[in-house]
Amino acid sequence: MSAPRVATVHVVGRGIVATRLQRMLAGRPVILHDSRWSGVSGTAAGDVVVLAHGGEHATLAAALLARGLHVVTVGDSIGDTQALLDAVVPGDRSLVVGAAMSPGLSGLITRLLADQLAVVDEIHVAIHGTAGPTCARDHHRALSGLSPSWRDGAWIDHVGGSGRELCWFPEPIGAKDCYRARIASPIALHRAFPDARRISARRSARRRDRFTAWLPMLRPPHQEGGTGALRVEVRGALANGARQSLIAGVAELVGTASAATTAAFATGIVDGIVPPGVVVAASAELPTIDVLRRVEAFGVRLQEFTGIPQPG
Repeated sequence: MSAPRVATVHVVGRGIVATRLQRMLAGRPVILHDSRWSGVSGTAAGDVVVLAHGGEHATLAAALLARGLHVVTVGDSIGDTQALLDAVVPGDRSLVVGAAMSPGLSGLITRLLADQLAVVDEIHVAIHGTAGPTCARDHHRALSGLSPSWRDGAWIDHVGGSGRELCWFPEPIGAKDCYRARIASPIALHRAFPDARRISARRSARRRDRFTAWLPMLRPPHQEGGTGALRVEVRGALANGARQSLIAGVAELVGTASAATTAAFATGIVDGIVPPGVVVAASAELPTIDVLRRVEAFGVRLQEFTGIPQPG
């Protein structure tokens, strides 16, 4: 009797996240494709396709799902994220919308913190750093667009580059000025927390970044940025009514944090722990602790702010 077939993970893209993901999944069947791949050949029902290339993913994701494949997306386009959230997923397939550092790891951390509260009122995400050149260009443009935030039952579009806030990231990053930006994280988080009163996301930036965001990049981006960071703050109340603010995050190369999150979801689908249908990282139906353990197994360490100084 032949052994059951092991699902293959197809990674579309050849950037920092895609190539790092391939290395993390060594030992499992993995095929790396370039961004021109359309999913026409080389797949079998039950395989997982990770869309880690630049550009829109919704149209290709719909075609792949129709072929009986699972899909994991790595992107931060607002319009594309909304289209993916509205997708119809056939049968027992899974579509993970946002599996990078943010949206992605930010959603997992949000759910981890939210589960410690009886009521969640506010969710605030801050991001520092970029992965490869495509990510750096997206970061540059994000400060020039409209930034969506959820406030008291309605979406509000703020001007990118406004709303400066000093955010403290895990060490060694520390404090950075962060600004509203065109980021899809609030849209994904609202899907999981529709009753939260406020949801926002900011990105770190320098004065020059804000003033030149409307222009083409003045010089080519680095092949990979330095250490990045993610900060998630969840505010709400305990069962006894006491107000509580919980903060956690990571300090890691953005490409590594994103690839580890993607790897956790891809292997989670293969191993049967990710539910079918449209899934965001903050979904209550997701086994958050199990997925976060996979992220940590791929080398990303979660840090939680406790307010207690650690010995040097």
